[in-house]
Amino acid sequence: SKAGLGFASMVIVFFCNTYYIMVLAWGFYYLIKSFSSTLPWSTCDNEWNTPSCIEIFHHQDCKNGSLANTTVGNSNMTCADLADARSPIIEFWEHKVLNISSGLDEPGKLNWELMLCLMAVWVLVYFCVWKGVKSTGKIVYFTATFPYVVLIILLVRGVTLPGAYDGIMYYIKPDWSKLEEAQVWIDAGTQIFFSYAIGLGALTALGSYNRFNNDCYKDAFVLALINSGTSFFAGFVVFSILGFMAAEQGVDISQVAESGPGLAFIAYPKAVSLMPVAPLWAALFFFMLLLLGLDSQFVGVEGFVTGILDLIPGKHYHRYKREIAVAICCLLCFIIDLSMVTQGGMYVFQLFDYYSASGMTLLWQAFWECIVVAWVYGADRFMDDVARMIGYRPFPWMKWCWSFITPCVCIGIFLFHLVNYKPLTYNNVYVYPWWGEVIGWCLALSSMLCIPTTVLYKLFRARGTFKERWAHLTSPVWGAHHLEYMAPDVKALSPLSPGTDDNKVIIFESVM
Repeated sequence: SKAGLGFASMVIVFFCNTYYIMVLAWGFYYLIKSFSSTLPWSTCDNEWNTPSCIEIFHHQDCKNGSLANTTVGNSNMTCADLADARSPIIEFWEHKVLNISSGLDEPGKLNWELMLCLMAVWVLVYFCVWKGVKSTGKIVYFTATFPYVVLIILLVRGVTLPGAYDGIMYYIKPDWSKLEEAQVWIDAGTQIFFSYAIGLGALTALGSYNRFNNDCYKDAFVLALINSGTSFFAGFVVFSILGFMAAEQGVDISQVAESGPGLAFIAYPKAVSLMPVAPLWAALFFFMLLLLGLDSQFVGVEGFVTGILDLIPGKHYHRYKREIAVAICCLLCFIIDLSMVTQGGMYVFQLFDYYSASGMTLLWQAFWECIVVAWVYGADRFMDDVARMIGYRPFPWMKWCWSFITPCVCIGIFLFHLVNYKPLTYNNVYVYPWWGEVIGWCLALSSMLCIPTTVLYKLFRARGTFKERWAHLTSPVWGAHHLEYMAPDVKALSPLSPGTDDNKVIIFESVM
């Protein structure tokens, strides 16, 4: 079953690598477009704009005016037209960047500008990952720390804007009644899985480069704290700017808060276009977005390639084995990605996002990981192994988590997901056709079915009675490099040297 889990996480991480790179391609496209004296998404006089485009919404004029046909500002629009008016950033996103078609069944033509951006990003990823963790580690020192600098600069800028206070208060003051809704818990659970990269096998791959006696128990806490801390801090940056936008447009904050790609590619660029020296802030923001995304992409590709190379037996040695594996992986993903730079590409992207690496697949994966570790392998046995590595026994609470708490939470949220399943829509308007949903479920099941299929296959291939087969399949296989450390006395291991710089690199990479 361990092999089944491995295959499942490889499938999920492959899909993730495939569609996640699109966020980087869009970010790169925006970054290039930021280098102009006026931002292309701040005006309505471009070729892709429609007559209903309006730069400044004068909502307050309409609230004061009693007549519906009062003209607004210097545009020839009446207050009645204002309801249908569209902001130039939305038009830039939908008509220029995505050039979106009417549905999944209309792929349309390739957007060559986006395709070049996609190619550039993949080439960048390739040359950062091809030599392995050592070289990626050095690059990550920059790509992991620089976004914090940008976040601080953007926070200082955001807090000094009018309306920022309201935005931050909206962020900090919770609405307790929401805790009764199942959906909130589902979203929270899914978010944690995503942001900690649980069930993707990427952390396992990075961890495999650590020394045997590395304190992985401490790393797990550090990882969780830095990760959630960064998210919490970034929330202040985002909401101070959303508060400014809401004040600027005269609407409530809940109406400007977007989720998904909308926040990075609609809400933030719009806010930036309202500031003085707009191109500078735009370039800074998209540069940060690109760096943050590249980190996640490195880890995903690294995890996938490590898994593939571990499957290839050692006797098939080739000098450039790693470089070739990374190249094949990148090329394959790039070919699949071409479907996402067409006019119907956004629909394909959402299909991947909603099904292939969604909360469902990750929760299913985590549930079985816990079952295998705690019940098949044995939680006590696992605790002993960890103690051998780090020189002391972890808190017993960990064992209860693996055995009962985590599996119950995972299966609970998983069942909630199934019961509350809603078919995928785009912008709450376009409903996917039945065959689109079938493709989505195929993507989801391709990873979920790996686990039961592998278990049945292995049991079927083994010899003896069912009990003998099970005993044979669940006995651990130790490598020679493990046996060196199998000291009978755990206490003797404690004075070993603390972590080195390599270990810090790996924590850094995992966090991002």
